[in-house]
Amino acid sequence: MAANDRVASVLETVFPDRTVAAVRSTGPSWNERNRTVGIEFADREEIYLKIATDRDGSRIARERAAITYVGARDDIPVSVPEIVASEIEGTVPYLATAPMAGEPLIDAWAEADEASDADDVKRTELTQAVGAALAGVHDRRFADHGHVVGGDAEGLDLDTGSWTTVLTEAIAELRVLAPSDRFDEHFDRVIDAVRSNHELLDDAPAALCHGDPARPNCVYNRGAIGLLDWELAHVGDPARDLHRARSQQLDPPRGEASEELAAALYDGYRERAGGLPAGFEARRPAYAAVRLLGVSGFFERWAAYADAPTAELATWLDAEMDRRLAAIR
Repeated sequence: MAANDRVASVLETVFPDRTVAAVRSTGPSWNERNRTVGIEFADREEIYLKIATDRDGSRIARERAAITYVGARDDIPVSVPEIVASEIEGTVPYLATAPMAGEPLIDAWAEADEASDADDVKRTELTQAVGAALAGVHDRRFADHGHVVGGDAEGLDLDTGSWTTVLTEAIAELRVLAPSDRFDEHFDRVIDAVRSNHELLDDAPAALCHGDPARPNCVYNRGAIGLLDWELAHVGDPARDLHRARSQQLDPPRGEASEELAAALYDGYRERAGGLPAGFEARRPAYAAVRLLGVSGFFERWAAYADAPTAELATWLDAEMDRRLAAIR
């Protein structure tokens, strides 16, 4: 069954009495196991529909559990989407959510860029709000690290293990998802480095983590950031989630964010949490190497957006992975 047919099948089953006026793309995605579309009904109500094109409902179960859990807790001061309908065991696992109040962060950031390159006030405000939102999520702590496999408003069901085990399993999952094997040996080298540093990494706090705090997954509303797309939610090291936010939102393709923007992210985090995650500086080099696998495994797609010849980018990537691995103590 093609992805379009799966979308139509879900709509016919879940909303049999409603007329669909439009089905819209939500933008490019590098995860081919899902398809997410915006749905507008004839009465102008809108929803977002995510389907698992590979029929694996485990990711839908994880996202549904995380959204339900976070949305029910007053001590996690971060808004999440409202779940309209969901199914994880059917022929086409899906999650339908209502639009969140506010403006997509990616749009708010573009508006700030267009307003004035000399005035960083808005960009600083947005970045601080991201830091504060992550700190609010990370404040929820657990006894053990683990993968989220289910749960509800009362709690999350976890497949627990050491943080090293959880992290290496996440790396292995990324490897399966990656469409390119050109730099496959990078995965082996990073896994070896993580395992070699298990004492440092396993000492990390066990906090609720979003897992994918990129700008498209953030909504800005009245000075605060809400988070959607909880498919990669887990209980892990908040230092990795914070480092990933910096990498995804602020770092250019082959460089590092400005000190001013990085400081804004950390300041927003400190304001909510009272400080950065324990051990952040010590463990950050390991997460920098892990994060680069997102380029290694998707090299051709990444290179298509980079302003340089492919051969030059490949040489840079090999050298950059060497540099990041050498920085891990």
